[in-house]
Amino acid sequence: MNWDQIEGKWKQFKGSAKQQWGKLTDDELDSAAGHRDELEGLIQERYGIAKEEARKQVDDWMSRH
Repeated sequence: MNWDQIEGKWKQFKGSAKQQWGKLTDDELDSAAGHRDELEGLIQERYGIAKEEARKQVDDWMSRH
């Protein structure tokens, strides 16, 4: 699956993202609206990790869908 598909079906994937990154609020996930850069930025900020690690986590999550 590519990111365009995830972005287009964000409401369906939001629950899975919430399970993966439980520290993110529903409002934060809504504001990201499936935009990968915004999601990575939220993960980086909330979890205090490097941008590369956030990108890796999103890649891993995406590969499972």
